[in-house]
Amino acid sequence: MRELVEIIAKALVDNPDAVVVKEVEGENATIIELRVAPDDMGKVIGKQGRIAKAIRSVVKAAAAKSDKKIVVEIL
Repeated sequence: MRELVEIIAKALVDNPDAVVVKEVEGENATIIELRVAPDDMGKVIGKQGRIAKAIRSVVKAAAAKSDKKIVVEIL
């Protein structure tokens, strides 16, 4: 899942070298932390959070096969 989020984020931003994706195992879920350059934050979140919601939907659909709960956090 980490690679999926990284590919999507790098395609959206102007500075793909600043994209950092970290996967943290929690008790109930896996948390994927996405960090981008401050200038690119708006491109990843989108108007009213539409792009962020779309990223979360894609990850949720991909995680449905493995029966895991995955949370995407944009930091």
